Amino acid sequence: MTRSQFHANRVSHFQESTVTTAFHPESISGKQGNAAWFLSGSLGPGGAVTDVPVNSTPFVVGRKTNCSLCLAAPTVSGQHATISMQGERLLITDLASTNGTYVNGHRIKQPTILNDKDLIQLADAPFRVRAQVTQTDTQTQPENAYNDALALVEFDRLMSARLVAPRYQPILDLSLQETSPTSQTPASHCPQHIVGYEVLGRSDLPGLETPAAMFQAAGRLDLQVPLSRMLRCEGVQATRTVTPLPRLFINTHPSELDEAGLIESLQDLRRLAPAQELVLEIHESAVTDLSAMHRLATVLRDLNMGLAFDDFGAGQTRLVELIEVRPDYVKFDMSLIRDIDTAHHERQQVLRQLVIMVQELGSTPLAEGIERSGELETCRQLGFTLGQGYFLGSPQSLENIACPSGAG
Repeated sequence: MTRSQFHANRVSHFQESTVTTAFHPESISGKQGNAAWFLSGSLGPGGAVTDVPVNSTPFVVGRKTNCSLCLAAPTVSGQHATISMQGERLLITDLASTNGTYVNGHRIKQPTILNDKDLIQLADAPFRVRAQVTQTDTQTQPENAYNDALALVEFDRLMSARLVAPRYQPILDLSLQETSPTSQTPASHCPQHIVGYEVLGRSDLPGLETPAAMFQAAGRLDLQVPLSRMLRCEGVQATRTVTPLPRLFINTHPSELDEAGLIESLQDLRRLAPAQELVLEIHESAVTDLSAMHRLATVLRDLNMGLAFDDFGAGQTRLVELIEVRPDYVKFDMSLIRDIDTAHHERQQVLRQLVIMVQELGSTPLAEGIERSGELETCRQLGFTLGQGYFLGSPQSLENIACPSGAG
């Protein structure tokens, strides 16, 4: 099996085969409580996570039953890798295995030092390196971290091969959208009802199917910003063949405003799609530095891109920043919209005043998270110009999106 064939099929092999793992305590000198290093991983698909002490040298991992740690998986070589001590540190060496040994997603070619919390992958079996665990027995973790470890292994593939499948959630003009009088679902909307789409990241890789899962894995590796930029780029790139070009609302990660490179990434995006309407969404919690926001707003105007404050009202509503920066769109958080039709009058009035204030500042108010006809009708009565949510349209693949006339 070639490396590419292995990577394409490693997950299915791991899931389809019966994998049993054996730990041979006779290869360990001393008590487990004295061990300074452990491999933390599942002793089989779907099993609990166990800390296996590594306090013998060499510590051989492989498919053979006489290995210190036996992984009876078809993708694991007979003697796959050896782990040994180099002073106070742990060293892993691949033993010319067929399907490779990986450290933090990179295949190793020579002996490699391991650090606490490193992720190693022996063929398709992931383990976390843990240092100086004090315990008297092999510890079973209360949570099942097997899928989490596999997601970290797959994250390298996600980034290097750009294995994302963007989804597009429609944003509708509420003054045009009508609700069917005989049902609780919206009437089939004409293309002109759709004013744009929010780009949402999706993936088919195990453990990385949703944006939350992707960013959780990215956070472990400090790669939230590269992931955010890749999702924006792929979301725009995929629509270049759509006619007419749809207006796209593209997201940022809050930490991007604190790092260099955001402006350059937006310039690259504009070169990729010179004629497309793009709106950059900034999470309200990230809008803390007025001077930085003014600079970003200036750059966006120069690039002919719009600016949206996202999740407005989710935390500390930043009215000063809103007044000073005056974004093109203000997306009201779904927590403000949920059950607004049955909320008490005072709550509705507060929301109405916020909508009026946004409009008076020259921004367009957008209601997020509309999931029922009652919420839609109340949002329309409160003065919202645009709406978004599963009641109006779920995130769809590129093939299924309806492009509005005049939206590009």
